[in-house]
Amino acid sequence: QVQLVESGGGLVQAGDSLRLSCAASGRAFSGYAMRWFRQAPGNEREFVATISWSGAYTSYTDSVKGRFTISIDAAKSTVYLQMNSLKLEDTGVYYCNARVIVSSTLDDYWGQGTQVTVSS
Repeated sequence: QVQLVESGGGLVQAGDSLRLSCAASGRAFSGYAMRWFRQAPGNEREFVATISWSGAYTSYTDSVKGRFTISIDAAKSTVYLQMNSLKLEDTGVYYCNARVIVSSTLDDYWGQGTQVTVSS
């Protein structure tokens, strides 16, 4: 059974830092893209960052560039999202996603999410 389990969310003040973790289990994830999304109340889920399983490729949405860093420990099958200089607009539920497309077939998994609340 494939599982993605997020942790590390919490209530922080603007300017603080948090590190989210996503522990993946249940299959080999080599070749998968690991991604973080977030969803604020009343908004659609939005992409935050992605990393290849090798760690060689990363990409971020513009609003978090320079503040967030995605990383991976493949030996532990864990993906991290280091969030610095947090802003009120970073508040939301953060979801981990594992995705691969093989022979036009999409394999896609989601975690249950972890709440991040940034207060002033």
